[in-house]
Amino acid sequence: MKNSAHLRHVFAACLCATLILPACAKKPEEKKSGPPPAIITTTQAVARDVPVLEHSTGEAESATAPKIGAEVGGRILKVHVEIGDAVKKGQLLAEIDASDYAADARRLEAQAVSQQKLTERYRELAGKGFISPSKVEEIEAQNISSREQLTRANKNLSRTRVTSPLDGRVDNRFVSIGDWIELGKPMFQLSTSEALRIRLPFPETVAERIKVGQVVTLSTPTAPGQNVNGTITQLRPMVGASSRSFDAIVEVVNPGNWQPGASVNGEVVIETHPGAITVPEQSVVLRPAGTVVYIAESGKALQRKVKTGVRQSGYVEILEGLNAGEQIAVDGAGYLTDQAKIVVKPVEQKGTGTAEQAK
Repeated sequence: MKNSAHLRHVFAACLCATLILPACAKKPEEKKSGPPPAIITTTQAVARDVPVLEHSTGEAESATAPKIGAEVGGRILKVHVEIGDAVKKGQLLAEIDASDYAADARRLEAQAVSQQKLTERYRELAGKGFISPSKVEEIEAQNISSREQLTRANKNLSRTRVTSPLDGRVDNRFVSIGDWIELGKPMFQLSTSEALRIRLPFPETVAERIKVGQVVTLSTPTAPGQNVNGTITQLRPMVGASSRSFDAIVEVVNPGNWQPGASVNGEVVIETHPGAITVPEQSVVLRPAGTVVYIAESGKALQRKVKTGVRQSGYVEILEGLNAGEQIAVDGAGYLTDQAKIVVKPVEQKGTGTAEQAK
């Protein structure tokens, strides 16, 4: 009995110890983990020549825009074109009453024929010694004068048909059927798109920076993706402007489909910064410390304060704080902090995919 009781006590003690020991054992401490690494792309800071540009939006004009005036007076019988019409060189624009000019030409033609016969007769007589050579010279002078009068009459007759001197467009019309037009008065304003004059307005604040001879890159919404280079040929004060605002004039050959009257964007190269350090715009971010970029180094982003210069075409000039060749964050830079952990994602080449995408 004693042995049986003793065994029960031992069993109970063992059971109790088995239950208590796990409860008393210390739990292992959980490892504390920080935020996951930021996934970014990187690129190198590049040294390049950076042009300093001044921008303006102006208008294209025809560099050749003649006014067609009446070369003879008379009444307008017909007008063959309207404003906006395209015309070809030699195309008939209008007709002036030619009846008086035609009659004059017929009269002078008959007179010239008669004078020619008389001259030939006098030459025969002079050859036979019946008249003096001086009389023959007088008759020949009259013959020449008669022919000159006929030439002018025929020319005036042809001028009653008013034609275009070039391929272009009718910008204005100053006459109508039935009008009486005097010699020299304008009838039509034409323009051609073969040669263009670009007028770019600038404020007085840049007057000291814009000069004749500077290079200008031009573009127009009517011909997307087609740029034309030219140089400033003139600087003109704006008409009626009380300030020093002015127009820069650039004359260029039409590359094909630019139209007079279309708006034109111009970029004037003011100066060039040679060997400037440049980075993509998205690499430059604003922080309490100022304007910074992040250097990618040993799996961390190191904040670097920089001084910026020219911004254009998606790039920023770095004046201070960065060297060419340093690896900087691009995509994802706006989410970084100093010493943040990073994982650099390879930049995907155009026309290729990742292995994951290929599956």
